[in-house]
Amino acid sequence: MAFSILRLTRRSIGALGIALITVAPLAAFALTPADVAPLAADDFDAKSAAIDKLIANHDAPSQALLKALSEDNALTTDSGEVLIQDGDTTKDVITGKTVSAPDAQPVTLNNLLRSKVSGALSGSQLDSPDLETRRAAINALLQNPDPSMKPLIDAQRAKETDPGLKKKLDTLWAMTALHNSDPATRLEAVQLVAARHDLDMNELLRPLVAKKPDGTFVESDDRVRAAAQAGIDELDAIQRRSQIAGTLFAGLSLGSVLLLAALGLAITYGLIGVINMAHGEFLMIGAYATYVVQNLFQRFAPGAFDWYPLLAVPASFVAAALVGMVLERLVLKHLYGRPLETLLTTFGISLILIQATRMIFGAQNVQVSNPAWMSGGVTVMPSLILPYNRLAILAFSLIVVGIAWAVLTKTRLGLFVRAVTQNRRMAACVGVRTARVDSYAFAFGAGIAGLGGCALSQIGNVGPDLGQSYIIDSFMAVVLGGVGQLAGTVIGGFGLGLISKAIEPFWGAVLAKIAVLVLIVLFIQKRPQGMFALKGRSAEA
Repeated sequence: MAFSILRLTRRSIGALGIALITVAPLAAFALTPADVAPLAADDFDAKSAAIDKLIANHDAPSQALLKALSEDNALTTDSGEVLIQDGDTTKDVITGKTVSAPDAQPVTLNNLLRSKVSGALSGSQLDSPDLETRRAAINALLQNPDPSMKPLIDAQRAKETDPGLKKKLDTLWAMTALHNSDPATRLEAVQLVAARHDLDMNELLRPLVAKKPDGTFVESDDRVRAAAQAGIDELDAIQRRSQIAGTLFAGLSLGSVLLLAALGLAITYGLIGVINMAHGEFLMIGAYATYVVQNLFQRFAPGAFDWYPLLAVPASFVAAALVGMVLERLVLKHLYGRPLETLLTTFGISLILIQATRMIFGAQNVQVSNPAWMSGGVTVMPSLILPYNRLAILAFSLIVVGIAWAVLTKTRLGLFVRAVTQNRRMAACVGVRTARVDSYAFAFGAGIAGLGGCALSQIGNVGPDLGQSYIIDSFMAVVLGGVGQLAGTVIGGFGLGLISKAIEPFWGAVLAKIAVLVLIVLFIQKRPQGMFALKGRSAEA
């Protein structure tokens, strides 16, 4: 009997001990009014410490208060109580009881504390059974890593089974362990951060190689400092490569736009010899034709809106070509051989076209929306995203060049154009109707400019003055490449784009244009015929 009582007593004591061990942590970390009172004060450090305590707790009141802080539903009274606004009721954060506090004011947090609260809420979802929830939580913490999250990150890092999330957790752990007291831990953290090849991580590593006012390094361990410097050097190299690649793409993108603007001019000016100052307005006509087609799709076929460019491309070509043919038949055919009068006349026509556009569509710019398949971009390097619309324009410009080359070299019209360009009288003697060839060639060049306007509408707003921004650069590309040479126009357009974008980071856009103009003038002084010479009407004159 005594033995049974003794055994029962031992069992009771053991059970009591287990209960105490289980309950003790909860009691130690139970939320108290003193823990949340600093949130009602104006002391930043005290508020930060209070939020750290909320983060350390995993009980329902702490999580509810963190959620209320993130949603601006946390209130404070004059007596220092912290309450939670739940709809039309106000509850005490400790007891959960409904209280009346008509004079309660919202708890104020600065951006740093808001980031801490947001990170804490994300940290609470690290152990969610749902994979996508964990991924979203990790991505949110990667944007704002908080050292106070390190215990939660350590716990989830040990049990995470998804390889992709495991790798991200390693990086997140490293970002929170950079200031750990253990040098070995800091070294591992630096190596993980550097291996991520994320340019944003540069700012995390630079403080480790900085010096204090007294001349000593912030990071005392030589190995950690050397690893941080190696990581910074590698990230700097990646950034330089990204900048070079970005400059090259920007130059090609600008060059593709200049090429579309200059290609039609290479035909009207290079092959026919007409200095057309209204050429930029053909781009504007093509852009507005695209705008009209877009509106028609939005009104009558909204389900097929993503495919409106398939109709906008031929519409812009036809619209600009018709205007060009009318202009050539009514005005320009009477001015051949008189370049100064042609220049002044076409300048006046450009003003008429601009004003007519203002009267029809209004003076304000209009917007042409990208279809879904041209929205967004592709990431090719850290900090370098290539927009789909720019890639599409680059490919489109090369396709247009191919079509123009095929028309001028493989068709009957192209044969007549080349014949008239090289010797008008001999072409007329063998039966070529030179006046009709001039009209068709001018319309073809204007139509290509309309295609350029269709492309330009995808990267910016469309306005009556759209073409004025490209007419001078178009002439420079044609003159630089060689009058009447499509290959020279291609090289001239892309060359101007690359040179301009290479100079802009150093001197700015305006000085870059001036520098490009000076370079072209110097080049023309040495080679007046441009990069490629072509015997034609202008050369004969």
